[in-house]
Amino acid sequence: MSDNFDTEVLVVGGGPAGYVTAIRAAQYDLDVTLVEMDALGGTCLNRGCIPSKALISAANVVHEARNGSAMGITAEIDVDFQQMVEWKDDVVRNMNRSVEKLCKANRVSFVEGRVTFADEHTVHIEQSDGGSDRLTFEHAVLATGSRPIELPGFEFDNSGVLDAKGALELDELPESLVVVGAGYIGMELSMLFAKLGVDITVLEALDTMMPAFSSDLVAPVSSAASELGIETNYGELASECRSTDQGVVVCTESVDGDARHEYEAEAVLVAVGRNPVTDTMDLDQIGLDPDEDGFIQTDKYGRTDVDHVFAVGDVAGEPMLAHAGSTEGEIAAAEIAGRNPVSKDRATPAVAFTSPEIATVGMTEAEAEQTGHTVSVGEFPMRASGRALTTGHAEGFVRLVSGDDGVVLGGQVVGPEASELIAEITLAVEEGLTTSEFAEVVHSHPTLSEATYEAAANERGLAIHTLNR
Repeated sequence: MSDNFDTEVLVVGGGPAGYVTAIRAAQYDLDVTLVEMDALGGTCLNRGCIPSKALISAANVVHEARNGSAMGITAEIDVDFQQMVEWKDDVVRNMNRSVEKLCKANRVSFVEGRVTFADEHTVHIEQSDGGSDRLTFEHAVLATGSRPIELPGFEFDNSGVLDAKGALELDELPESLVVVGAGYIGMELSMLFAKLGVDITVLEALDTMMPAFSSDLVAPVSSAASELGIETNYGELASECRSTDQGVVVCTESVDGDARHEYEAEAVLVAVGRNPVTDTMDLDQIGLDPDEDGFIQTDKYGRTDVDHVFAVGDVAGEPMLAHAGSTEGEIAAAEIAGRNPVSKDRATPAVAFTSPEIATVGMTEAEAEQTGHTVSVGEFPMRASGRALTTGHAEGFVRLVSGDDGVVLGGQVVGPEASELIAEITLAVEEGLTTSEFAEVVHSHPTLSEATYEAAANERGLAIHTLNR
């Protein structure tokens, strides 16, 4: 490191993209300073992925216990929501401490504060107590993440208006909740609270639930939502929110403008997407200009238009997923260290932790056809899986999409533990395995993972436990 700089690598933001970048850069023997204005772990660990999945797991236990009559199980369930929240907070605190220890063990210097750029090699760090530090750096990695989109009239500081963070920090269960947005975050939280007995109404401007996934993947989730008593109203735009003594009234207008509706609830959760946080760092001071959506353009290594400045995670655009950001951070750290990282497109799975779960990776059948491949599909229904039947959850399927020479191009899973099953398919896509090679792998019995083997065999007309195409 040149004596002219305080640190070789400055990482701005301590979420899954930022702290992974910092640790990996330190593992490459670089001097690293990580600056975060809040708790390490970012939105994912503290206000998103981890607390939501903790509560989803708890809600699933409640739901299973209340609905075990087919297995001969009946029970009166008492939910102490405050204790459930304390348990969730404990999980978050433990993981937060773990990240802190990992950073310290890898010799990452941590500074708490907000970064603004003074010039191409200097930042000011504003501390919570009003103080300010100046830090010079050789390389910088921007990993400031994203924030929830606020709708006009639904500002999150208004009484009864929640974003996902606010919903996950409730210390009492509301009797009723209106959810604006039927994307994966909206549906994950809707199903979580419905399983805990909250009356849920979902409002969606589009004509479908979870439009990022194909309709056949979403169909089992839509059916499960109905069984949970979730009311879903499509083609409605949330236009106004009024506070009342009982909570809120949410007003909507139909997309075609023909009708207006009002929905009463204790609170409204707005889950209509997220925007990158790139407007807090004075990026104009280093000549960086985010695009019209606020994202920072990068090359395949995460390098921005300013050669020594990188951007990873949500600020660098889709896919806005924690694991994608972590991978981008590893690549950027390797590039800064001169390690010649592999920068090819990675097979990156996407998961919705709904009931049932949905997971996808690579190409769908339609996408593969559009790229000119000779497409073949193998599929296995969960109702033919012995293990799925023993769990009481046999909805959904595993699908493999293969192209020329049987190479696996993508896969889709809907059903129990889809979030885990997608890993094996991701490996197949990443390594260019064929369905023949996939089907040669011996899978334990009885397991859910046998469904991926059967889907591979089905593509070749050799499935045992389902009829072949």
